[in-house]
Amino acid sequence: MKKLQILGTGCPKCKKLAENAEAAAKAAGVEIELVKVTDIHEIMKFGVMMTPAMVIDGVVKVAGKVPDVEAIQKLLA
Repeated sequence: MKKLQILGTGCPKCKKLAENAEAAAKAAGVEIELVKVTDIHEIMKFGVMMTPAMVIDGVVKVAGKVPDVEAIQKLLA
């Protein structure tokens, strides 16, 4: 199981990234634990200056944009 964290304050882009991540994991057949990180101090610990961002198993993979489902599938592979 991969730990996937969505970093953001809950804006529409953050919600879309979470939706895309769930759809990508389902399509790829990958089990994920999805955690939404909304605390700005926790987000800053990742060194992320632009949200939304996505962290997979502790590594920042995306920051400042919302990749589509196919792009997230590639990141999960």
